Amino acid sequence: MTKFITYNLLISTIFRNFASVMGFPIQLDILDFIVKGLLIGIFASAPMGPVGVLCIQRTLNKGRWYGFVTGIGAVVSDIIYALFTGLGMSFVMNFISNAQNKFLLQISGSVLLLIFGVYCYRSNPTKNIHKSKKQQKGTLVHNGITAFLVTFSNPLIIFLFIFLFAQFAFVVPNRPVEMTVGYLSLVGGALLWWFGLSWLIDKVRGKFDDNGILIINRVVGCIVILCSVIMLLGTIFNLYTLPY
Repeated sequence: MTKFITYNLLISTIFRNFASVMGFPIQLDILDFIVKGLLIGIFASAPMGPVGVLCIQRTLNKGRWYGFVTGIGAVVSDIIYALFTGLGMSFVMNFISNAQNKFLLQISGSVLLLIFGVYCYRSNPTKNIHKSKKQQKGTLVHNGITAFLVTFSNPLIIFLFIFLFAQFAFVVPNRPVEMTVGYLSLVGGALLWWFGLSWLIDKVRGKFDDNGILIINRVVGCIVILCSVIMLLGTIFNLYTLPY
């Protein structure tokens, strides 16, 4: 155990010295940005909207990789909107950094996430399923592009990113390395969700029907509701602190 701690301290020292020589600071809480990015990516991708249903349909009808590529198309759209959101918020950091404004924004974000979770739980995404007698696979690229266009046509996700970024204290303009790692982690979290979803649907394709979509949507809704309640209580009673 002592050797393990000594080894970690040695690696940390080498890492810090390398960062100092290269001219940019590496913060010890970079892992914090990785976790935040992963969570934001999953939160933004998990609800069963039109692209979620499209991913399931394509996995069932065309195969697992067609479903996953559909998710990749959605991720490309999401990261574009996430970058726009982060850039916009970086210009109003004085407003966001104010303790009272930050508190109100985090409360609003938690409430919005709660409403979003309730909506997910109560909604029926199977209504978006289009029955087609003629199934054409198309290329993987074509499937990815169509998913991108479907996702990009819904800019309302910007509001979700605004409140998630505020809640997780994600935007820190004066720390570009951590922000870059955070955005990459956001992409990683989203890809992890789509890969897991397409893998799961492919494994249970023989037993999966419209009720399966409803179950996934309600499970996601419950998780979002639980997380939003935890965030709301944490913000109100100052149970945790996410520094800017």
